[in-house]
Amino acid sequence: MTGRPFRVFSLDTGRLNPETYRFFDEVEKHYGIRIEYMFPDAVEVQALVRSKGLFSFFEDGHQECCRVRKVRPLRRALKGLRAWITGQRKDQSPGTRSEVPVVQVDPVFEGLDGGYGSLLKWNPVANVDGKDIWNFLRAMNVPVNSLHAQGFVSIGCEPCTRPVLPGQHEREGRWWWEDAKAKECGLHKGNLKEGGAAQVNGNEATAESDIFNSQSLVTLSRTGIENLAKLESRKESWIVVLYAPWCPFCQAMEASYVELAEKLAGSGVKVAKFRADGEQKEYSKNELQLGSFPTILFFPKHSAKPIKYASEKRDVDSLMAFVNALR
Repeated sequence: MTGRPFRVFSLDTGRLNPETYRFFDEVEKHYGIRIEYMFPDAVEVQALVRSKGLFSFFEDGHQECCRVRKVRPLRRALKGLRAWITGQRKDQSPGTRSEVPVVQVDPVFEGLDGGYGSLLKWNPVANVDGKDIWNFLRAMNVPVNSLHAQGFVSIGCEPCTRPVLPGQHEREGRWWWEDAKAKECGLHKGNLKEGGAAQVNGNEATAESDIFNSQSLVTLSRTGIENLAKLESRKESWIVVLYAPWCPFCQAMEASYVELAEKLAGSGVKVAKFRADGEQKEYSKNELQLGSFPTILFFPKHSAKPIKYASEKRDVDSLMAFVNALR
């Protein structure tokens, strides 16, 4: 211990093993601390389960469930911080973590000040062998999850985790029904190597589920964005994000943009999204000022030309200030 103040938080997805909850309690008592638990949004979980059932991830991939239960709660936790520490190791997953640095600017999540570069990510055991980790845990009498003694090496949610057989890699116990090399849930997606199973055609993931899903948001088709751009006088102002669901920077601003839509509901400003990758990319570059993802445009009420948001700060306060300055 350095003697410096620290906070410990963990994600409670609502689908963890009973042994994991007992492990949390043991850690709190052993170190005399309180773990800050981050829970998924109840409305989002309810919508997912009602529309697809409790075990949809066995049929259409685990990414959507992980995004609701893990990635979004983590994003909320990190928005109040300037740095966080993880236990990532290179040998945990050679297919996705072999290039994990010891310290980095977080490539996916935003910190307290908002925007890219606002959050540092420390991976202090990135270069440490798993066997050395276990030797340290035993020597220092560190509490461990009792599932490890049952053959579980990499432990996640109960439905998606199973013991591994002798000779199998530890990540083989995660999402075993999927024929994929990228055994990741999205928490450390920014560390995926180029060319990994989740990335094709210049980072565009074919199986990536959509983002910016909210009843407060309007989804624009190609015809819809064309008609909006042609209007010289609109009844309402519009703010539109040009996005790609595989883009980590789009994913990082998802919570802020959805919150913006909720705050602007009924205000006379419509909040919308337009998927601008794939076949729509050339049109978006030529007609909508797309330079990189995400690109945010404001369509004023009485002006034909949209105004591009120039800042990389995409927290809800910065976006709201942009809207208020123009409407």
